Amino acid sequence: MADAKSSIFVVDEDLCYGCGACIALCPTNALDLVNRLAIVKQDDCTLCKHCIPSCPVFALSIVGVN
Repeated sequence: MADAKSSIFVVDEDLCYGCGACIALCPTNALDLVNRLAIVKQDDCTLCKHCIPSCPVFALSIVGVN
């Protein structure tokens, strides 16, 4: 699992088309659909990566931040 202090969950807004596949797999309900775009609630996301393989357009990722 990624280090929560140095990483965040990201949705690529240019790729996401709002299919909702990721939302169904999120165990902490950290994802919502807003205007046909998956939005992450960072405070609820545990960076578990359950949703990432569900995205048909590879719009989901975890990135490191400084």
